[in-house]
Amino acid sequence: MSGFGAAGAPVAPMIDGWTHIRTGKVRDLYSNDEGEILLVASDRISAFDWVLPSVIPNKGAILTQLSLFWFELLGDIVSNHIITEDVPSQVIDRAVIVQPLEMYEIECVARGYLTGSGLIEYRENSAVCGNALPQGLLDGSQLPSSIFTPATKAEVGDHDINIDFEGAAKIVGRDIAEDLRATTLKLYDTAAEYALGRGIILADTKFEFGANPEGAITLGDEALTPDSSRFWEADGWAPGKSQPSFDKQFVRDWLISSGWDKKSPPPELPNEIIEKTAARYEEAFERITGTKF
Repeated sequence: MSGFGAAGAPVAPMIDGWTHIRTGKVRDLYSNDEGEILLVASDRISAFDWVLPSVIPNKGAILTQLSLFWFELLGDIVSNHIITEDVPSQVIDRAVIVQPLEMYEIECVARGYLTGSGLIEYRENSAVCGNALPQGLLDGSQLPSSIFTPATKAEVGDHDINIDFEGAAKIVGRDIAEDLRATTLKLYDTAAEYALGRGIILADTKFEFGANPEGAITLGDEALTPDSSRFWEADGWAPGKSQPSFDKQFVRDWLISSGWDKKSPPPELPNEIIEKTAARYEEAFERITGTKF
């Protein structure tokens, strides 16, 4: 699904009855005459804000089906954008039809553990996005409580920028920012508790929200997938080291070791890395949902 053009840019497939409107890092968006949106998850994979030239088999279907699982599980907390799973056969299992939302221009990130960009900021000022944290935390340390660490949205090839709550309030308004913070943390805490019962730590995750036609905050895009979250193996968790993960860490680690400068177009992934990554995505789906993919 969704190959690449001569210049290496993603190319979305044509779908009868739908007009292509946008291609993101992983997803392709289409609209129809009724104003509905067809959201298609490709097998593309991104890392370090680049779309890689390699694809991960079945990744799009796993992202879609796992998001649907979470949307249903968390439906009592916030409504979501799903209209139907009845999609064109060309994109079956990897697409959903959703209602258009007026998206809020921030990424809503929740963290329950310290790692990634949060760890870098913590080492500089003992805080993450304005959230003061105790001294002595390590890579992978559990936080005293989950924190809201919003970020600006970036175009393909650009970097998301972490901001504090005040920065988020300037972008979306204080009342909306407070509602987004409360909803984000409730979703994270609920999902993290569920995942831990399946032997998986939800270290952090990113949500995207928008206003539906009635103006209500609505969960859009994807939810709690290995692309938008860090999932760690609970049995192997130990602060102070890299954690065994269910996301694209194989890809990140290989890219770092390859000598790629993160400025020029990224290299093709070896088959071994593709296979290992595909297996981890599938295992994450099966562990979380309790069903075979």
